[in-house]
Formats: sequence, structure tokens, C-alpha cells
Amino acid sequence: MSIKYLHTMVRVKDLESSKAFFELLGLRETRRSENESGRFTLVFMAPPEQPECPIELTYNWDGDDSLPSDSRHFGHLAYGVSNIYETCAHLQKNGVTINRPPRDGYMAFIRSPDNISVELLQIGQPLAPAEPWQSMANVGHW
Repeated sequence: MSIKYLHTMVRVKDLESSKAFFELLGLRETRRSENESGRFTLVFMAPPEQPECPIELTYNWDGDDSLPSDSRHFGHLAYGVSNIYETCAHLQKNGVTINRPPRDGYMAFIRSPDNISVELLQIGQPLAPAEPWQSMANVGHW
């Protein structure tokens, strides 16, 4: 038996704002499928260096009452980044709340517009603790 990772699917309320959020992380749309009879759109996004590891954004045209107000039960998506401080500064500059700052130079958590928890991990060794991250408190939950 063999198994191959295909994608992670998340439901989104606003396709454009969710797509913009993941673009801030460096993901790009790799394919899109519009289903008239099912009244939904699927948008696959992945890092350009790893097109085989996409996230599938599922948008139901008529809304989706099954979306919870807190997607914590889902767990989280995780992405490795080359510089966690630069990544968090870029996200913060673009209006993203850093829920768990990278005080340790290694790990941070943010949330998408649909409340999906996203973990960011420093690739390789942790960076040396630095301000303003080191003294920054958690915001909300992650």
C-alpha cells in the first residue's frame, strides 16, 4: 500500500479575502474549478516551490451555514518560512494580527479571515530572540 498527500481543504466565506491572505504568505493560485450545478468554486493555492502541497479553498456560492465561528477544531495549517521576523512584520504591515508572536525566534500563529489557525515555523535553527517580538503578548487564541 502507498499513500500520497494531496491537499488540505478549508471552507471560506469570502473567496477574495481568503485568497489575498494566503497570497501574503507567498502562496499562488495553481488551479481553479467552478461548478455551476453544485454552486461552488474550488481554488487551489500552493507555494511556487512546492506546487504538490496545496490548500484547497472551497467557496459555496449560496453561503455556508455550516462554517463554525471558530475553526479551532480543524487544527492548523503549518508553513516553514525563511525569516520568521520578516514574515510576521510583512503580515502585520498588511493588517494580519499576530496571535502568537515569534518570541522564541521559531514559531508564530496567525488566523485567516475565516478563523483558520496558521502556524509559521522558522526553517532551520531558531533566530535569536529580538524585539518587538520578544516582549509581545499573545492576542486572542490560536
